[in-house]
Amino acid sequence: MSSYDVAVIGSGPGGYVAAIRCAQLGMKTAIIEKYNTLGGTCLNVGCIPSKALLDSSHHYEDAVKHFEEHGIEVGDVKFNLEKMISRKQGVVDMTTKGIDFLMGKNNIDVFHGVGSFKDATHIQIEGEKKETIEAKHTIIATGSKPSTLPFITLDKERIITSTEALKLKEVPKHMIVIGGGVIGLELGQVYKRLGAEVTVIEYMDRIIAGMDGAQSKEMLKVFKKQKMKFALSHGVTAVERNGDEITVKANNLKKDEEVEFKGDYVLVAVGRHAYTEGLNLDAVGIPTDKRGKVEVNEHLQTKVSNIYAIGDVIEGAMLAHKAEEEGVFVAETIAGQKPHINYNLIPGVVYTWPEVASVGKTEEQLKEAGVAYKSGQFPMRALGRSRASGDVDGFVKILADKDTDEVLGVHMVGARVADLISEGVTAMEFRASAEDIARMSHAHPTYAEAVKEAALAATEDRALHV
Repeated sequence: MSSYDVAVIGSGPGGYVAAIRCAQLGMKTAIIEKYNTLGGTCLNVGCIPSKALLDSSHHYEDAVKHFEEHGIEVGDVKFNLEKMISRKQGVVDMTTKGIDFLMGKNNIDVFHGVGSFKDATHIQIEGEKKETIEAKHTIIATGSKPSTLPFITLDKERIITSTEALKLKEVPKHMIVIGGGVIGLELGQVYKRLGAEVTVIEYMDRIIAGMDGAQSKEMLKVFKKQKMKFALSHGVTAVERNGDEITVKANNLKKDEEVEFKGDYVLVAVGRHAYTEGLNLDAVGIPTDKRGKVEVNEHLQTKVSNIYAIGDVIEGAMLAHKAEEEGVFVAETIAGQKPHINYNLIPGVVYTWPEVASVGKTEEQLKEAGVAYKSGQFPMRALGRSRASGDVDGFVKILADKDTDEVLGVHMVGARVADLISEGVTAMEFRASAEDIARMSHAHPTYAEAVKEAALAATEDRALHV
């Protein structure tokens, strides 16, 4: 029987990063993955493939709608969906092979199969063969799966989740998206760009409900300009398939009346749920909450002190980079170090175009908490760089403490704000004030100038270019 200092169950961003950090710290490490490829949801059927399709469809849309205004004449532009999907898979394959390389480089033993607890220090792996390993410490990093509604039958052909949406063989005529969150909006925009009619049905009264209200409002305006349709404050009650036609019934919550939507594909994008099937948690006495998440303490330990859990299986935002931070945190904790994670400074991003990014508190959260704050906002269309590229939608908004001027939240909509949000994270990690940001030189012309201008706006309304 092989023995390890640490065994990691699950090879997504949290799991493989945890394994690498454990190995770096001198621990003999194993990683267990039920699928044939490493990388988990993010690399195989989530973050990476969806961004590949977003980029490909964006290039196509630019060629059709925007090249001419730049003086580029390309004639009759067509897309090849099969080739687009093939390229996406190529990106995935290259990325997962990169994880294989990292495992080898760090001398991490890889086991393919379902890992389940026999007891607190022994894990049974059922793959091509059945074997058992011993581990002083185990990290549960098994991630999440797409959620659905109890009355919806996912046939994975026309009533689909994000997994199937990444490999369709045709562009839908009318894709109905149930859920106006990150996944639904990103994949909805992909197929809208390729010619589908897209209708988003959302239970809440706004899209991306967890983000700042100003971002929701701006993106609704942008999406409508892009001809996407929205049914907000609608609760879906039934999804029925008749041949190639899907009927979605919903209750208009404001008018209390039933409405119907008809399309040829329905994407169910109502979130994700923790995945712990097959772990045999009962064998070690590890409970889950009513949503199936593993309960942990501030050190991310379960009730069994040598077993930890990270990422989507525990409380908090289901984000790859949050899982990565937790993977490093646990590895360093096991090694006797004293790491920290500031969960308030885990950024959230929507990779539509324009992109959406946030860190810290929203205006709604500050109001609810009774925090006195000030707000500075600057429109992207006032930037020379935005006008040069033609990406004029969006803004940067900075929220700061009214008395101390400490930055409490940064919220962005615009070109490349997925990258730009790191400026907000860095500033807040070092507890910068709005004036600190306002006094730092930002290169001209750049999108980042909007951050400086928003900080100026929050500092005694001193924005220079509006």
